[in-house]
Amino acid sequence: MKQNKILLQVIVGFLAVILLFSCEEKKTKEIVAPVANATTDSFTFWTWTSANAEKENAAYQEEFAKYKANGITDVLINTGTDPKLLSRITPLAKKEGLDVHAWMFTVNRPGDAVAEQHPEWYAVSRDGKSCFDEPPYVGYYKWLCPTRKESKAHILSLVEGLAKVEGVSSVHLDYIRYSDIFLPIGLLPKYNLKQEIELPEFDFCYCDVCVAEFEKEHHKNPRDSENPAIDMEWKQFRLNKVKAIVDEAYEIAHNNNKILTAAVFPYPEMADHMVRQRWDKWNVDKVLPMIYHNFYNEEIDWIGYATGEGVKDLKNSKTELHTGIYVPDMSVSDLEKAILLAKDNGAKGVSIFDGNALTDEQFKVIKKLSQELN
Repeated sequence: MKQNKILLQVIVGFLAVILLFSCEEKKTKEIVAPVANATTDSFTFWTWTSANAEKENAAYQEEFAKYKANGITDVLINTGTDPKLLSRITPLAKKEGLDVHAWMFTVNRPGDAVAEQHPEWYAVSRDGKSCFDEPPYVGYYKWLCPTRKESKAHILSLVEGLAKVEGVSSVHLDYIRYSDIFLPIGLLPKYNLKQEIELPEFDFCYCDVCVAEFEKEHHKNPRDSENPAIDMEWKQFRLNKVKAIVDEAYEIAHNNNKILTAAVFPYPEMADHMVRQRWDKWNVDKVLPMIYHNFYNEEIDWIGYATGEGVKDLKNSKTELHTGIYVPDMSVSDLEKAILLAKDNGAKGVSIFDGNALTDEQFKVIKKLSQELN
C-alpha cells in the first residue's frame, strides 16, 4: 500500500514536470514563432513617405496607387507615432496591394509632447549640454537617453502603440542610435565643421544615469577620461544600450504578429564609428541601410560596396538587408545602376527616399526593374 502511494506521488510529480516544460516550451514558441512577411521571396521596392491628418483619403489613395502602378511593393509611413492616423491610412495602402511599415523616430524624438515634460530624459553631451535645450547640429535633434528607464519605457510604449495597428507589416525604427559623433563628410561644409577627432559637443550620453551605471559596472568615470574615444568599455556600453531598445522592440513587434525593421547607417563598422550603432548584432528582421553615396562624396559604385559589406556582416544572421537609396538629383541611369549594384551585392530589395521626390522618369526605371528582377 505504501509502495503504491509512493509510486502515485512519483507519477504525479513526473506529470507536473512534463506540464511545466510544456508550458515553458509553449511560451518560448510564442516568442520566437514565425511572423508573416519576415522573409522576402522576391526583390522588393520600398519607399519612405510622411503623413499628416489634414491630407484627404483620396490624396493618399492616389499616392499609393501611383506607387503600386510603378513597381513599389512596400511603403514606410511616418505618422509621428500616431496609431490613430496610421489606422486610418493603412487600409488605403493595403487596398492598393502595398505592405505597410510604421516608420517612427526612435531615440531622436523632436516634438514629443510627453518627453518634453521630462527634461531629465534627454541625452547630455560630454561638455554638459542637454539635447532638451541645446541640441547638436540642428533644432530637431532631440535625442533621449537610451539608458534611463523612463525614457526607454516611453520609446517602447510608442513601438507597442504602432505594433497594435491592424494591417501593418512592421514597426520601422529610424534614428535608432546616438547623435552623430561624425557627420557624413559631404555634410560638413554645411555646418562649417571639421571632425577629425571625437569632439565633446557631439559625444553622447554623459548624463548622471549613464555615468553612474557605467561607473558601477566598470569602476571608472568616463567624465574623468582624457580620451574617452579609446575607452572600449565605454563605447560598448553605449552600443549595448541601443541594442537593448532594439531587442525589446523586436519582442513587442513579434508578440503583435509584426516584424521589426530599421533604417541604419551604411554598414556596421561605419555605423559603429559614426553614431554608436552596431546593427549586425541586433535582433531585427530587416535593415534598410541608408547608403546615400552623395552624403559621403562617393560615386555610385560605393552603393554596391557598402551593400556587400553589410551583407557579409549579416552572413550568420537571419536579418535581411534592403539597400536605401537617396534619389534627389539622381539621373535615371544612375538610379538603374544603383538598384542593380544593390541586387548584385546581395540586397533583398531597395528602399528609395523618398516617394514624393520621385520623378516620372525615375518611376519608369523602378517599374521596369521591378518586372525584370522578379
